[in-house]
Amino acid sequence: MGSLPVPNVQSLSAASHAAADVPHRYIRPDLDTHPVAASDAAVDIPIIDFGRLRDPKSHLHESSKLHLACQNWGFFQVNALIPGSAFPCAITTSVVSCSSYLQLINHNVPTQVVEKIRFDVLRFFQLPLAEKRQVAQAAGDLQGYGQLFVVSEEQKLDWADMLYLNTQPDTERAMRFWPTQPPSFSVALDNYSSELKNLAECLMEIMAKNLGLGMDVVTEKFKVGIQSIRFNYYPPCAQAHKVLGFSQHSDSDLITFVLQVNQVQGLQIKRRGEWVPVRAHHGAFIVNLGDIFEIYSNGRYKSIEHRVVVNTEMERLSIATFHSPKSDAVIGPLQEMIGGSGAKYRSVDHESFMKLFFSSKLDGKSFLDSMRCES
Repeated sequence: MGSLPVPNVQSLSAASHAAADVPHRYIRPDLDTHPVAASDAAVDIPIIDFGRLRDPKSHLHESSKLHLACQNWGFFQVNALIPGSAFPCAITTSVVSCSSYLQLINHNVPTQVVEKIRFDVLRFFQLPLAEKRQVAQAAGDLQGYGQLFVVSEEQKLDWADMLYLNTQPDTERAMRFWPTQPPSFSVALDNYSSELKNLAECLMEIMAKNLGLGMDVVTEKFKVGIQSIRFNYYPPCAQAHKVLGFSQHSDSDLITFVLQVNQVQGLQIKRRGEWVPVRAHHGAFIVNLGDIFEIYSNGRYKSIEHRVVVNTEMERLSIATFHSPKSDAVIGPLQEMIGGSGAKYRSVDHESFMKLFFSSKLDGKSFLDSMRCES
């Protein structure tokens, strides 16, 4: 596995702003294939209160809302615990109909852990290019500073730079790709990854129970085996309307947590044939289900197609944390989910699944479509 080397976009951004020109490999002539909803049509995706999920008095009601959000949305938001609230589950929640994104509130990840990783990621991308290249991707390796999913010299490129690292378990870490600047980066990342692993496992346990799965299946399939984190930097672009920060795709994993580092918006989801901006709440994790969850549930829960657009004047930074099963897992519909309709997806070992995913160009849900059983 690996990705072909590409130019540093942060440097291209500075040059293109000076010349008002963008290299042709970044220009997307097909961006108008699906219309973009007006900015005032931005959706407030479902908000799930993690505190209420854990409270025996409100658990049934909140888990029912989570179940509907996973079936109809695939995205939701989880906000941080609000300081000074008398009761950790006191925030009201609402479910907005239709997609696979969610917002999760009262998630109990300490504010200082979130703010520290935000601060250090911003400082890393502010380093001179020569220092960032100290952790550049090596040939045939996904981890490090560079780009992903570049599989040919002809394909269109994303207007972004990224740092991609395996973070859980410790044996998956390649520490030579972990930045030493800023000095606190490794500790901040270790704390952040541990908190999100715990949150992901707890949330997926509730989701699995909502699907009627027993604890033996939860333990076997929904405990986090591999966690990886992608730090995204989307520079401003003088021709932002002609480029994409991240091509349209669905994630390959079980569940993804996205944290915006700054308040520049750019995430869009495909809804009813058009791209709709997502309004991310300050302090919230955007949570979305990945292809493996859709496969495990035999289509009951769905991953969702999304992309990122860029700003003409301001940079956008985000942190996406991916949670996948154990490396020796079999990826395929769970027997409990198949029912009378039969398996909708074929089964494959996890290693082969990930090799196929990372060797494919991002193109909507085409990768998941390739996993479907022939009718």
